[in-house]
Amino acid sequence: ADMIDCVTPPGRVRLGIRGTPPFLDEETGGAVVKDESYWTLSDGEIVVFLQKMRKGETWEAALRGRGEVDPITKQEIQKEMMLERFQEENPGFDFRGASFNGSVPDPRTFMDGVKYT
Repeated sequence: ADMIDCVTPPGRVRLGIRGTPPFLDEETGGAVVKDESYWTLSDGEIVVFLQKMRKGETWEAALRGRGEVDPITKQEIQKEMMLERFQEENPGFDFRGASFNGSVPDPRTFMDGVKYT
């Protein structure tokens, strides 16, 4: 684990072995919070966790141009984010069984957008 070099400069992720060129140097799907992004090594597998800078933002892919999310999956992701947003803004209510009719709105812009705390 001491040999792993993983950094997340603004809008990128670089991963490799210390002292050698990175084997992964890609743009992320959006801006990330460097201090809240991290990696783990488990059973010989490296897992990188990227914390999004903008709450409620739906990325097309974790790495720009790689494996873009299909429209149905994007709708499901937006639904989950909208329900999380509703729960956060209305802590006394339970939205677990809530559903949307038709297209799910963008959680970043719906009704004045996401509130940051």
